[in-house]
Amino acid sequence: MVLKNINETIQTLAVHSIAEERKARLQPLIEYIQTKVALGALVNLNFICTHNARRSHLAQIWTQTMACYFKIDSLFCFSGGTEATALYPSVKDTLERQGFEFEITSAGENPHYQIVFSVDEPAIIAFSKKYDAPFNPSSNFAAIITCSQADENCPMIVGAEKKILMRYEDPKIYDYSPQETEKYTACSLQIACEMYFVFSEINIDKS
Repeated sequence: MVLKNINETIQTLAVHSIAEERKARLQPLIEYIQTKVALGALVNLNFICTHNARRSHLAQIWTQTMACYFKIDSLFCFSGGTEATALYPSVKDTLERQGFEFEITSAGENPHYQIVFSVDEPAIIAFSKKYDAPFNPSSNFAAIITCSQADENCPMIVGAEKKILMRYEDPKIYDYSPQETEKYTACSLQIACEMYFVFSEINIDKS
């Protein structure tokens, strides 16, 4: 069960507003998850962007949360970049406003966080890393590319069963602007909304 404040955020999502083009873009992810679920297999998803600082973390965190919300078991989300930097502070601030609880476990230039999203699921471990870091799966996973630069720099993801392009506008372009909070909020909610749609399409009937 997701935390109460996150549940309240989920109830505000305008899932009906997702364009048909975006639904088509999400279909390969739906099919990948559905195939694994039907087989009773683990589902490993690695969300990848250039710096593993913004979109890939938002996608990792919201996807893990929606899997819990829709009671999809044995699904594990990861994230990485073509280089390691740090989780950008506005991502943390945005997610905290939307109900997530952050605990810093390692300080420094690239802090490590435990992110609580559920009353009964383990916290999400979040920090910036390369997509092929030892923390992430090396095989039997889908690589989900959240930015065009990562797609250009990583034409092949070693070990990935499937590569899925699911690009989002980079909120970084609004850093230090009056629109920063608004744009990070919008990016987070778009990802949350689309991941809600993805999991609402998964059939978990085990009869």
